[in-house]
Amino acid sequence: MISIDAESPVPPYEQVRTTLAQQMADRTLPVGARLPTVRALAADLGIAVNTVARAYRELEAAGLVETRGRAGTFVSAAGNQRLALAQDAAAQYAETTRALGIDRAEALEIVSAALR
Repeated sequence: MISIDAESPVPPYEQVRTTLAQQMADRTLPVGARLPTVRALAADLGIAVNTVARAYRELEAAGLVETRGRAGTFVSAAGNQRLALAQDAAAQYAETTRALGIDRAEALEIVSAALR
């Protein structure tokens, strides 16, 4: 499910967060799926409990998971909406740049700069 590269310059919590987020995006972890407990995942990965807890907090802040008290942490339906929101924003951007007479190459350069 998840592996941690101890040699990577990417912090372990970020490796956990990005792996889980990617699994949600590609539907390996579907909406409603229960994530392992923080303690269980930390033990499986051989990392500190606080490391996994931070990854879960960041996923929750992004709306990708929701914690239901003692029931656990689950993949949120809101996480699927993030792609739809991004697509809507992209469509609006494309419409705006066309109306302003900005060509495709320049519009892509603007987006690329904004994402840095």
